[in-house]
Amino acid sequence: MMKSLHQFEQRTTNREGSALIVVLVVIVMLSLGAYTFSELMITEYQAADTYGRQVRAQLWAESGVEYVTTLLTPDGGGFDNNLYDNSSLFHMAMDSDGGFAIVAPLENYTSTAATGQTTSSGLRFGLVDECAKLNVNVLAKFDPESGFGRDLLLGLPNMTEDVADAILDWIDEDDEPREFGAEADSYSLVIPRNGPISSLEELLLVMGVDPFLMYGEDGNRNGVLDPNEDDADQSLPYDNADGVLDLGWSAHLTVSSKEGNFRHAYDRFGEERLNVNEPLLTDLYDLLEEEYGTDIATFITAYRLKGPATDETLGVDLDDIAMEVLVPDENPLIGFGDSESTGDLATDEALADAAEGVADALFSGDGGAVTRGGMDLTEGASTEINSLFELIDAEVVVEIEGRETTLTSPWTSDPGLLQESLPDLMDSLTVTTQSEIIGRLNINQARPEVLMGIPGIPEDLPGLIVATRERLANDSSQLATSGWLLTRGLVDLETMRLLDGFITTRGDVMSMQVIGYADRGGPITRIEAVVDASQEIPQVISQRVLTELGPGYRRDQLPAFGQDANP
Repeated sequence: MMKSLHQFEQRTTNREGSALIVVLVVIVMLSLGAYTFSELMITEYQAADTYGRQVRAQLWAESGVEYVTTLLTPDGGGFDNNLYDNSSLFHMAMDSDGGFAIVAPLENYTSTAATGQTTSSGLRFGLVDECAKLNVNVLAKFDPESGFGRDLLLGLPNMTEDVADAILDWIDEDDEPREFGAEADSYSLVIPRNGPISSLEELLLVMGVDPFLMYGEDGNRNGVLDPNEDDADQSLPYDNADGVLDLGWSAHLTVSSKEGNFRHAYDRFGEERLNVNEPLLTDLYDLLEEEYGTDIATFITAYRLKGPATDETLGVDLDDIAMEVLVPDENPLIGFGDSESTGDLATDEALADAAEGVADALFSGDGGAVTRGGMDLTEGASTEINSLFELIDAEVVVEIEGRETTLTSPWTSDPGLLQESLPDLMDSLTVTTQSEIIGRLNINQARPEVLMGIPGIPEDLPGLIVATRERLANDSSQLATSGWLLTRGLVDLETMRLLDGFITTRGDVMSMQVIGYADRGGPITRIEAVVDASQEIPQVISQRVLTELGPGYRRDQLPAFGQDANP
């Protein structure tokens, strides 16, 4: 009996031990389940947080694009500020955690035409004026026999005559290959557009153009020399490990540059400029008198009526082929764009002849002389003004009230006086009816490789331009108009008249890279955009996300939003 009881108790004890093991296993499994669930929740939280920060970075970057679009409106006041390097405008917190920065590479411009390589020493906070680049759509407008289009391209690094002509053949309107070019017969899979292109990427279809020529060693398109862009063949992209960055042609070319041919002064923004080549001299005089008074109206009208007093006063041989491209009807940089045209050359010429006939009827009838300011304007204009710099230091001999009178220009080449008068002169007057001026180069930002190709430019002038603008970088008022080349003694008046049709100091189309990021780290969004402000309401004409190429900039290159971007 006692033995049976002992065996029963032993079996009971064994069962209780088994239950304990089962309970322990269940507890462990529940613990693992709880731990796994906790880990999943943490992962989900981190993923949601990362996604949220990514969305915010994207929205911050997009806000930066919209901010610039608003800034460039007439009421935005952007053009009255320094748009080149201005951290107070282009580094902005959107909340307590992050915001956007609009950045561009700050180059030291030590590159040469042979290598086209530029050392980047940091970043600036600002926009890139597309007028600092060659507009490829305009280059094909030059007469092929002049060679100006090819010469402008040959200033770029690694450019050859055959590739330059192939690019021009791709864009020009005819099917005739240039001397070293290529038209449809040279291609098997594509056909040249024979018209303007809307994106630089299309040039990759042109014979002889490859991605390395287009983008150089700048694999992530940030304009800054990164470690992987200076390590030979250890990592992509392949480079020559020489410590300088080959930016490729994309840093020198554009399809978007233009200037609105209207007034840009804040209180007159968008108003029509006065065309000094107004067909009817009576209208010209009346408009000028209302704006400037009798003296200036009389001088400019007399200049159109009789021309300059002597060839020496004009200072330029009008028969010189280089000067021919400055004539508004022939220079594509000031004669290409929207204008009052029917689109048919024969119709335009017929309308022009009809207008001339009306003018002749008004001026040569039996009704007597047509006068303004004591001048007989019956015979009409004898001279067109090709450059506003023709008016500087000019003299005109004209009959006023029957007496031969010598008029002296209100504008002299005295540097101090000219520095003061040029901004209003260049902003208020124009020599063309075009509503847009496409393709002139901004000498305040253009790289020396681009400047070297300007027709007629002295060989040493690009270097002098770069050195002078760097010295005057903190006084933008000194660089307000292209006339600073004259006031600073870099060129004489004759050369200034020659270059005027090719250069400017401000365009109305701006490109940018906008970085959306947070101080505490996390995702970075990088957007490249182009804004056209040549109209009353600026338009975003191009926008792409570059994040897939990498963040572009290290965290230590991007200042925190709680501190000054340029301490």
